[in-house]
Amino acid sequence: MNIFIFKSESNRELRAFSSDKGGLNLPAKFRPWHAVGVVKPDAAPPNNLSRDVIEKAIADSGFQLYKLKAEK
Repeated sequence: MNIFIFKSESNRELRAFSSDKGGLNLPAKFRPWHAVGVVKPDAAPPNNLSRDVIEKAIADSGFQLYKLKAEK
């Protein structure tokens, strides 16, 4: 499965993974969402995140949210 990566414009640190390339299933309260990348089936997700956990969240909820850590 391709996993599409989005960033929220209303919350700069918030990102999301979705199987929907348009991100239509992402939470409305954090819109607008902007596509920033895709994780191909044979590739690892960014930031050492678990592909299995992401795929389970997508299967259960349609998406997974995550926050970037603040840079020091």
